[in-house]
Amino acid sequence: MAYGATTKEVAHDLGISPHTVKTHLERIFEKLGANDRAQAVAIAIRSGIVE
Repeated sequence: MAYGATTKEVAHDLGISPHTVKTHLERIFEKLGANDRAQAVAIAIRSGIVE
């Protein structure tokens, strides 16, 4: 996600359904206090979660 992968691409790479990816993203957004992917990535970068 941090590198611009789509939900479909993430699902394929992880061997899970796109619906499962969306569920995980919703939980990530909630934990980070983010409203969307861009905000989640920005918070993750600032926090050192991803580089």
